[in-house]
Amino acid sequence: MKITFPVLVLLLVRVSPGTAAPNPPSGLMCELLAEPQLTVINSDRPALGWVVDDPRRGAVQSAYQILVSSRAEILATDHADVWDSGRVASDRSVDVRWSGPPLGPGRAYFWKVRTWDAAGTVSPYSLPQEFRRAATGPTAAFADRYPLEKTEIAPQRMVRKGPGDYFIDFGRAAFGTVKLTLTAPAPGLIVQVCLGEVLAGPETINPDPGGARRYRVMLLPLRAGTHTYGVAITPGERNSTGAAIRMPPEVGEVMPFRYCELVGAPGPIAPDEVRQVAVHYHFDDAAAAFSSSDSMLNRIWEFCRYSIKATSFTGTYVDGDRERIPYEADAYITELGHYASDREFTLARHTLDYLLDHATWPAEWQMHMPLAAWEDYLHSGNSDLLVRRYDELAAKTLFALERRDGLVASPEAHATPEFLRILHFDPRPPPPLKHPIPQEVLDSHHPDSVPLQALTDWPPAESDGYEMRPVGVVTNAFHYGALRAMAQIAGALGRWDEERAWAARAARTYRAFNTVFFDPAQGTYIDGEGSRHHSLHAAMLPLAFGLVDPERIPTVTAFLRTRGMACSVYGAQYLFEALYHANQGAYALALMTAPGDRSWRHMIADVGTTITLEAWDDRFKPNEDWNHAWGAAPANLIPRLLMGIEPIAPGFARFRVRPQTAGLARAALTLPTLRGPVRLEVTQPDDRTWRAALTVPANTRAEVEVPTTRPDQVEEGGRPAGQSPGVRYLGLAVGRCVYEVPGGTYEFTVRQ
Repeated sequence: MKITFPVLVLLLVRVSPGTAAPNPPSGLMCELLAEPQLTVINSDRPALGWVVDDPRRGAVQSAYQILVSSRAEILATDHADVWDSGRVASDRSVDVRWSGPPLGPGRAYFWKVRTWDAAGTVSPYSLPQEFRRAATGPTAAFADRYPLEKTEIAPQRMVRKGPGDYFIDFGRAAFGTVKLTLTAPAPGLIVQVCLGEVLAGPETINPDPGGARRYRVMLLPLRAGTHTYGVAITPGERNSTGAAIRMPPEVGEVMPFRYCELVGAPGPIAPDEVRQVAVHYHFDDAAAAFSSSDSMLNRIWEFCRYSIKATSFTGTYVDGDRERIPYEADAYITELGHYASDREFTLARHTLDYLLDHATWPAEWQMHMPLAAWEDYLHSGNSDLLVRRYDELAAKTLFALERRDGLVASPEAHATPEFLRILHFDPRPPPPLKHPIPQEVLDSHHPDSVPLQALTDWPPAESDGYEMRPVGVVTNAFHYGALRAMAQIAGALGRWDEERAWAARAARTYRAFNTVFFDPAQGTYIDGEGSRHHSLHAAMLPLAFGLVDPERIPTVTAFLRTRGMACSVYGAQYLFEALYHANQGAYALALMTAPGDRSWRHMIADVGTTITLEAWDDRFKPNEDWNHAWGAAPANLIPRLLMGIEPIAPGFARFRVRPQTAGLARAALTLPTLRGPVRLEVTQPDDRTWRAALTVPANTRAEVEVPTTRPDQVEEGGRPAGQSPGVRYLGLAVGRCVYEVPGGTYEFTVRQ
């Protein structure tokens, strides 16, 4: 269904009428933990937060009161023997800094909160929340984040292939092991347990799946009688040594598998005697939801959302099972998908801290760190990471490698040992690139420097023929994005002079970028200084990072559309960023759901994986593994860009709603945020009507963009939108009318 300036009805779902007072606050958090009782916290002055639960239009918090007690029974009487904040006049409900006495090590505490609305009416107190301060001495391994969890999963299908031989399909791959309840007539019997990801045929696991796809056989000796056994997984050599993240001893080794074969079992086995034991980080499966009229799009979202959960098995974002090493680009894409899948921030925070101390070799990966840190702040509202790691984040822009015009030149040649130490660079040698470093770079290479290589895409063959040059578009697009992120970070921290300096650097890079790289004859960008080649990457990254002058966007976009999906699963993140930023929602939707071997449809329907792949297919990367969260970009692309919901102020204090659902007859999203879920439903019953349903949480504001340039066509609740209580017209933005609305429910209609 093609839509061109349709009639628009923006209908916000009606909630039940509120009472005269706000409801009790909900969604309490301590140090960004929704269930802090599951772990311990290091801070003796933790940050607290809550959801203002008030469905009335325009509801805001005007004040709060926090009670903290040493025992739950004291708190139940509305008394505090640790800290009573008193009534604090403030609308702050996110990242509320502790101002009571320092907390004692190893002690448990209980807290609750109540709020006042704009009229001065007080709410009931929230339900209490418990947290425990870490003890003195060595820091607990999982302090300030959740310990890993185990979930038992029943078989979806179980087939008896012969006496004592069974084939079991658990429906989806997971990292973990199996638990078996078996009965043996005597000791000494041995059952062969085979686990794997890939089938060789019906009801047969492939024992040689190739690459980093997994198959493993464990021998399980039995005791006499009926016993329940946890099968010990044999560790892999590469992913349990060196820089790999180790599994905690109390959890044990795991492997990714969907299928299990048992050989030599003594007697019949019932389905309830077999369980897949999946290991993962704390995850609320009900926090987010998406559905649409396109069944394949629904499958893609669930496939990618599940991939975020399944690959959290080490308690740090890692690149997959082959290496189990954190990488900056992997972490950035996983972080965005995780924020859109759960109201959870501690795993991302931990991983970013880890990566700031353990840099990896690609130059573009370094520049992901300011981007990731800024997204952490926008979603969490907590600036601790920015404050602690500001100087290191600044170094990650690679500003020290700029030449006079602001472009980064040859990181391979100019990254000195001292600079690499500042980056916390890992000196492990990088794998060879397909494109050799140009001779002029090698000739100027400092003999004492360690290579920090420009990458473009991974694997390198997925770079659409990108021509590696000493001064390249890809590296400098990331450089510009990192500079802009640092300007925002400096501003958020009140470092105003530095904010201006970073913004000036970014402006200089912008000017040089468009002078050096834009090809007016072709209407798009060359790959690098001195190049004559035009690749997908040289067009999509300038668009994704806002480097394209508005009058040039049509020709750059037209070139993009000639290249299709000529990038990797990693590059796809930026291809779709570019398309949605250029208002190419219809083309983006078609590409996201397209058939062919470079698609998520192919992974699901043809390959049969249940966790996103490292590459589009084994043929593009023969050693790939079948469990890379960086292949799960739609987990963030669908909520952020297709449904158009993104934070524009820290902690979702303000957010944008810019749907680009194209020809979908229906699309509905529940997006978890610190301030409560945002709900949006868009329907298009015919070519002339576009409807949506939106819930804006209390104590926040949304900028709602509707696809018309005529404010006189827009109504809210049956009246002109500009006359509706709480609705304010902000103006036009990229062919849309923009309205600001506070928390509550609304009904917008635009008639052509």
